[in-house]
Amino acid sequence: MKNLLITASLATALTLSSTASFAGNKHHSFRDSARVTHVETLYKTVRVSTPQRECWEERPHYRSNNNQHQSYTSTIVGGIVGGLLGNQFGGGSGKKVMTVAGAVLGGSVGRDMGYQSRSNQNNYRGGEQCRVVDRYHEEERADGYNVTYRYQGKSYTTYMDTYPGKRIPVEVSVRPISRHYY
Repeated sequence: MKNLLITASLATALTLSSTASFAGNKHHSFRDSARVTHVETLYKTVRVSTPQRECWEERPHYRSNNNQHQSYTSTIVGGIVGGLLGNQFGGGSGKKVMTVAGAVLGGSVGRDMGYQSRSNQNNYRGGEQCRVVDRYHEEERADGYNVTYRYQGKSYTTYMDTYPGKRIPVEVSVRPISRHYY
């Protein structure tokens, strides 16, 4: 009796599970291919930047220092530093001579350095000058494709990102449309 009850329970469970699997699987699909009949390329306008090098010749230009205020700071500082250094050498009256000589020499070096830095700031040479600039233009680029294809004697249209070729893959679905079967 116990075995009969177990067998009946298993038979019922199997029957219910197979019915549920058939009922849940109402939809059958498979893959096939369809023939492409027409392709229309879709375009979009894009703005494109192209860097270009521009060069030109520039004539030399010199500014005169005659009309500018000339500072004596570099000469004074050079004289002080030279005097301090000269004072470190010699003895007695020789020390005074070395201090004066250091101050004069330091002042001269300071004046030359000050003049050189001013002349570098005010004079420049000409020659070829270049820079890179962006040039923009608009162009048409392919943005996708409207594809018309035939499957089982009917025409369909779809959008695709890439060019399709002569055939495209399709997924075909089959399911009953009513509960009445013939």
